[in-house]
Amino acid sequence: MSDIKQDILEYLLWIPEGKVMTYKTLADVFWVHPRKVAMTMKYNEHPGIFPCYKVIAHSGKVSGYNAGEGQKTKIDMLTAEGIEVIDGKIPRKYII
Repeated sequence: MSDIKQDILEYLLWIPEGKVMTYKTLADVFWVHPRKVAMTMKYNEHPGIFPCYKVIAHSGKVSGYNAGEGQKTKIDMLTAEGIEVIDGKIPRKYII
């Protein structure tokens, strides 16, 4: 795994409980395209360690997830942290 991918995954550990971050915001931190972040999330081999479920689309939409039952699992994990998901989107108050 490249250093930038590892750095992106490790950055996820700094997202506070009850908050999420967008692919775009995370991409801006590392000066990469949001697709690079999305691909890093997609191929995260350790979702139990690096919480890629906490990364969502810039629009607030809960996008795909490759672990468990996919998007349903992602929504379940977000709501377990107290994050509201309304019609498949996360309200801005949860986004950092």
